[in-house]
Amino acid sequence: MSLAYRSTRGNKEVTASYAILKGLSDDGGLFVPTYIPQLDRSITDLSKMSYQEVAYEVMRLFLTDFTEEELKACINKAYDSKFDTKDIAPLTYAEDAWFLELFHGATIAFKDMALSILPHLLTTSAKKNNVTNEIVILTATSGDTGKAAMAGFADVVGTRIVVFYPKDGVSPIQERQMVTQKGENTHVVGIHGNFDDAQTGVKNLFNDKELAEELDAKGFWLSSANSINIGRLVPQIVYYVYAYATLVRTGELGVGDKMNVVVPTGNFGNILAAYYAKCMGLPIEKLICASNENKVLYDFFTTGIYDRNREFVLTSSPSMDILISSNLERLIYKIAGEDEKKNRELMDDLVNKGEYSIQADMKVQLKDFYGGYSTEAKAGKTIADIYQNTGYVIDTHTAVAAAVYRQYKADTGDKNVTVIVSTASPYKFARSVMSAIDESKYKDLPEFDLIDELHALSKVPVPGAVEEIRSAATRHTTQCDADQMKDALKDWLGIQ
Repeated sequence: MSLAYRSTRGNKEVTASYAILKGLSDDGGLFVPTYIPQLDRSITDLSKMSYQEVAYEVMRLFLTDFTEEELKACINKAYDSKFDTKDIAPLTYAEDAWFLELFHGATIAFKDMALSILPHLLTTSAKKNNVTNEIVILTATSGDTGKAAMAGFADVVGTRIVVFYPKDGVSPIQERQMVTQKGENTHVVGIHGNFDDAQTGVKNLFNDKELAEELDAKGFWLSSANSINIGRLVPQIVYYVYAYATLVRTGELGVGDKMNVVVPTGNFGNILAAYYAKCMGLPIEKLICASNENKVLYDFFTTGIYDRNREFVLTSSPSMDILISSNLERLIYKIAGEDEKKNRELMDDLVNKGEYSIQADMKVQLKDFYGGYSTEAKAGKTIADIYQNTGYVIDTHTAVAAAVYRQYKADTGDKNVTVIVSTASPYKFARSVMSAIDESKYKDLPEFDLIDELHALSKVPVPGAVEEIRSAATRHTTQCDADQMKDALKDWLGIQ
C-alpha cells in the first residue's frame, strides 16, 4: 500500500521521495506520513536480522515509492565499513540500563545513523522526480549534524552543502571536525549567534520565494539535511526497533515485554523517532525526554506550555542547547488531530509571541512521555559515578539522559528494561568528560593530550574521526552575522 506525506500546515499529499527532496514544505510545515504503518514482521523474525536487514524492513513501510533494489542499495551504501562495529548500533549495559551506542559512524555522533543514508536517499529521490538542478543542502547545526552531513555529502556528484553553526556554541572537537572538512562541494559558516539563530535563518532561506526563483534560474535546488527532513527521521526509527529486537535475541526481553527509552533531546527528532516506533507497534512503555539546563521541553511536558522566552544557556552538552525544538511540530500536529489550521495557529504564536499553550485534550495524549532535566552539576556527577562504579565512560549528552533516568527511577520506581540513547562518543567532548571525572588533574591539559588521557582511562581506541583532525588543515574560515546568512549562501554559490 502506497504511503503519502503531507505538510503539518497543509493538505496536499506528495510521495516520500518528493518529501525527502523538498526537505521543508513550501508552506513552512514539516512533512509527515498520512498514517503510521504497522510493523509487519514479527519481533522474533527481526531479532534474527542484521542492522541492514532491520533497516529495510522498517524503511520500506515508510518509503513506499522506492523499489526494493533502490532502498537496499541506499542501505548497503550507508551502513558499511565506515562504522567501526559490525553491529552498527551496539548495546552496552552499565548501572541498571542498556546504553544504545549510536556513535560508531564516521563522525562519532548519532547523526551518522541517518546522515550516512540521506545523501543516497536524496540523490535517488532526485532521479525519481526528474530533478536535474544541482541540489544545495542547507543545514543548521548545534555541533553534530553539520559534520555528519558534510561527511555524507562530501564530493557526492550533483550536490553542494553549506553548514551554519554558532561560532562560540560548539565544542573544540566539533568545530575542528567541521572547519577541516574536505570536499570541494562543502562550505562551513560560523555565525555570530546561537543555534536557534542558525536554525531560524535556514528556515527563512527555505521560505524565501524570491531566493528560490533566483536559485532555480541558476540551476540550483534547495534541500535540507536537518532533522526537519523526513529522510532524516525515518532512518532513526530503525535503531529503536533494532535495539528491542537485540534485547529479545539476547534474552533480556521476552517478545511483548515493555521497554523504556531515555533520549537526550534538543531538536526533538530523535525521541520523535522513538514515538513513531511505538506507534508502529514496538512495545515501548515510557518515552523519557531528557533536557539540559535549556529545559524548554521539560517545561512543556510539565505544563503544556511551550515558552522560548528565556535565557539561552551554553552548556557542556551543546547539541541540546536549543530553545526551538523544530520536530516537536510533528507531534503537535498529531495530537491536534492532524488539524493543520490548529497547528498553524500554535506555530504562529511561537513566532509572534515566543510561546504557545496546548489544550487539555492534547496534553492527555502526551501521557506516554516523561519530561526531565539535568543541571550541569548532576550531569558531571553522573559521568564520574558511572565511570567509578563500572569503568564505562559516557559523553555529556548521554550523561544528561542518565541523570534524568536516575531521577525518573526515584520518582516512579519503574523497573522496566530501559535503553538510554548514547548520542556521542566521549572523545567528542573530552575536556568536559575528563573534568567531570577529575577536574584538578585534567583541567590544564591541551585538547589532544586530554584525548590521550581519555584513551588510557577508558581503554577504548581513539576513533579515526579524532585522529584525523589532530593535524588536519583548516579549510573553512567564513563567519557572518545571523542576518547575513542569505548573502553568505549567495556568495558561495557565485550568484551575487
